[in-house]
Amino acid sequence: MTPAEVPPADVSPADVSPAEVPPPGVPTADMTPADVTSVTATSGKTILRRAGDRGWLIECADRHPAEVATSIRAQLWASGLREVVPAATTVLVVAENAAGMGKLAAGLRTVLDGSGAHRTGPPPGRRIVIPVRYDGPDLPEVAERLGLAPEEVARRHGAGEYRVGFFGFAPGFAYLDGVPESLRLPRLSSPRPRVAAGVVAIAGNQTVVYPGGTPGGWHQIGVTTTRLWDVTAEPPNRLAVGDRIVFEAVTP
Repeated sequence: MTPAEVPPADVSPADVSPAEVPPPGVPTADMTPADVTSVTATSGKTILRRAGDRGWLIECADRHPAEVATSIRAQLWASGLREVVPAATTVLVVAENAAGMGKLAAGLRTVLDGSGAHRTGPPPGRRIVIPVRYDGPDLPEVAERLGLAPEEVARRHGAGEYRVGFFGFAPGFAYLDGVPESLRLPRLSSPRPRVAAGVVAIAGNQTVVYPGGTPGGWHQIGVTTTRLWDVTAEPPNRLAVGDRIVFEAVTP
């Protein structure tokens, strides 16, 4: 018996059968919040860790966080959640209260192993077309570094379909995954102090439409007149995690 399997001092070995002892680190449905504070469970390469008194943090080593978050929101029991927040490599799941955190962990594990019960309905994620004028100030240098013509950079960028992976850095700043390998470059060594709204830029495997008024170290290859972040609108953010984005070239 490993240290994680040792029964409490007031329980004799005869009282506990091997089948009744949970595997080390695996939460059970009847655990109290105090019992699961330090529990770590795994499902394949995905790791589930306790985060505060009402949260679980999922480390998505081999699954896309946006997909995991979408699957969690589609569960029959998801109405009891306060937040499901995907990031670059993780998903934070926050419950409305601290009761039943062991049951929540068990539910999350069914999502991670693919056995969860989903609500019926259309698949999540809208397809949104954004018109782009490919005449950004960094386009010539990007093309030169990649060994492509500027027109080919624009064509390849516009040929892809991108997914909203998560939001961060600033309100309305959506990280769009899916830039083809042939267009991937590291960020600028020195970011610009301010980038206007609507600027379309690339860095690594992601592209972005700047919401405006922020610094920016991505390569600016175009601009759109479509407003994706508008504080006067309700909701102010036009995009949502899981949306599929297509860029359509327009004449300068």
